[in-house]
Amino acid sequence: MNSASEFNIPFKYKTNRSSPAKWIFSHVKHHWFIFLVASIGAIGNAALAGIPAVQFGNVFEALTSGVSTKQIFLQAAAIVAISQIVRGFLQFQRNFGFEVTAQRIERDTRDEFYTSLLGKSMTFHALQSVGDLMARASNDIREVNYVFSPGINMVFGSLNFLFIPVVIGWRIHPALLLTPVAFIVAYAIAIAHYLRILQPVTRKVRSSFGVMNSRIAEDMDGIETVKAAAQEKAEIDLFRANIKTFRDASVRQGDIEARFLPLLFMSLAMGFGLLHALYLARTGDITLGNVISYFSSLTMLGFPTNTSVMAYSRISSGLASARRLLNVMNAENNLDQNENGYANRIEGNVRFEDVSFSYDNKVMNLENIAFEAKAGQTIAVVGQTGSGKTSLIRLINRTYDPQHGNIFIDGVNLKDWRLDTLRGQISIIEQDIFLFSKTIAENIAFGKPNASQEEIEEAARKAQAADFIAELEDGYDTVIGERGATLSGGQRQRIALARAFLTDPRILILDDSTSAIDSQTEDEIQKAIMTAAQGRTTFIVTHRLSQIRWADLIVVLRKGKISEIGTHTELMKSSRSYRRIFSEGKQD
Repeated sequence: MNSASEFNIPFKYKTNRSSPAKWIFSHVKHHWFIFLVASIGAIGNAALAGIPAVQFGNVFEALTSGVSTKQIFLQAAAIVAISQIVRGFLQFQRNFGFEVTAQRIERDTRDEFYTSLLGKSMTFHALQSVGDLMARASNDIREVNYVFSPGINMVFGSLNFLFIPVVIGWRIHPALLLTPVAFIVAYAIAIAHYLRILQPVTRKVRSSFGVMNSRIAEDMDGIETVKAAAQEKAEIDLFRANIKTFRDASVRQGDIEARFLPLLFMSLAMGFGLLHALYLARTGDITLGNVISYFSSLTMLGFPTNTSVMAYSRISSGLASARRLLNVMNAENNLDQNENGYANRIEGNVRFEDVSFSYDNKVMNLENIAFEAKAGQTIAVVGQTGSGKTSLIRLINRTYDPQHGNIFIDGVNLKDWRLDTLRGQISIIEQDIFLFSKTIAENIAFGKPNASQEEIEEAARKAQAADFIAELEDGYDTVIGERGATLSGGQRQRIALARAFLTDPRILILDDSTSAIDSQTEDEIQKAIMTAAQGRTTFIVTHRLSQIRWADLIVVLRKGKISEIGTHTELMKSSRSYRRIFSEGKQD
């Protein structure tokens, strides 16, 4: 799929999203210095690890030859001590460098992923599970961290140990290259096979974790519905099924790791290598001291072999997680920022020209919509449930784009407007009010973070919210729960109205925004809405007759099409269906 972004929010550097490995290492390039420091530490640590093996052989040779002297022992001890002290610093350098690289990569990939999510269109988000996105944003990004520490840290550090027996074996006798070279070849083949069969399993582990996490999020978000329908047991059974899938995939991964062939190869190499060295010693080609040095070097094969199980599993899991992250970031997005687009002040003239829209490109939710709202007019959109009212108003700020036809604001096609300029001058208050877990003042000022306290309080007064806010213990500094759970429906909607008033939008859209407000409060807010509507174009989706009556233009929708359009007076004369709506006090 083509990578695109609704909001072209620039990440601090360009990354290669063509594959998981290329993406990860395109991040590494921007932290090359610390990665280089870690790599030098890994190479130096491995190089110095072979020194004790050589010195052990020299000491043994001196002891068995009868020419041992105190000087030889002290020299060997000093070389071993100094080399291992230096090795300790290099090992610290390796571990520290890879850990810093891992943390920086996690920070940057998390930043890039979050930036990408904010840039996606509502078409994308409407099809995504919040729980699965959270699993990717938290656990999957953490797995990318593990690619470097302990993953690459252990792999890169341990691979160098494979060549110590080669160097020492060659130094002693060329024939001793047989065992370490054969082991390296077998090790490489086994690792390639291991990664090939491990890769689909780690993908299954990551995907099943996402499904499990997604269901948790849905249940927690809809906990009232679950309890009201007494479906706790059914949800627990479903969750257990998801856990079982995740467990089975994890057990399968463990089974593959348990049958890691290099562990067997290492044991064979140790046995055959010792036997070969002893044979060469018996034939007089090498000394017993050489046997000690050679066998000591072979023991170093244990580090790459034993760490490979964990390290390569971490790398495989990290690549699987990176693929899941890229699937989201590379998902096609139909909207774009249009940074070079039209960016003037909106006057408020809105025109629909033969607009048709579908969420799934199969069933048309709106068909052949055509009408014009003059700047400063109030437009009421009425109709049955499912007639397309909310779909229509979501097209105005390009939450979605129509499949056919065009929408114009001030004579300029919506697609030609710079998106942030367009949306910055349109305020929407929907039925499902979303408030953040912040203070009331911060929620009101969400669209205008630099607003003064006086401006916030004035917006609250206009929305008839000042009185109930004053009754709260901390007033405007009261922290409300997620989604405003600690407030009533009417209070949430009044805060949302205050948020809209504060931004002073040129186009105001109210999607049944007073549905949870009692009649007395509605009368007060009605006055505020009428005041706010002065000088700006206002679209009202409502079943409140008091709001329909004073609209300049009423658009009646039926099954996604405009069935009637006109003023209240005109429709009362010409439309039987509108008269029925009005007389019954509801939309039928």
